[in-house]
Amino acid sequence: MGDARFEDADDAPLRLIAQEAGDLQVLAALVQDAVFPITEMTWSRRQRRFALLLNRFRWEDRAAAEREGRPFERVRSLLVFETVLGVRTQGIDRADKDVVLSLLSVSFAPGDEGAGVIDLILAGDGAVALQVEALEVTTHNGQLPSPP
Repeated sequence: MGDARFEDADDAPLRLIAQEAGDLQVLAALVQDAVFPITEMTWSRRQRRFALLLNRFRWEDRAAAEREGRPFERVRSLLVFETVLGVRTQGIDRADKDVVLSLLSVSFAPGDEGAGVIDLILAGDGAVALQVEALEVTTHNGQLPSPP
């Protein structure tokens, strides 16, 4: 049996969970270059949850779209980080509600006993650092794909 490939996936709604650094690398590849309005970035201190409502490129459909000669697609996806103890931002003007941010990368720096920091690197020198008790990240598609 070979490695899984994007082309082998079907069009069912995507739902992924990352609980290890390797899982997060897969998830990060899917959300690379996603865009979102600053107003779609929320943190619930009480629920210890940080969430982004993204408009992401469907990397998993790219080869099929090229092969079939159809436009590439984007899809709305919810990216949720659980067990968040604190959030720090850099280079983001939260007062400007018209800003659209572009997510370049997601990485995890482990700490003690499963805790660590998840770094969200944004275009234009922006960044979000999430202090987490444990690595627990989910993403799932929220609506049908659309052309970019």
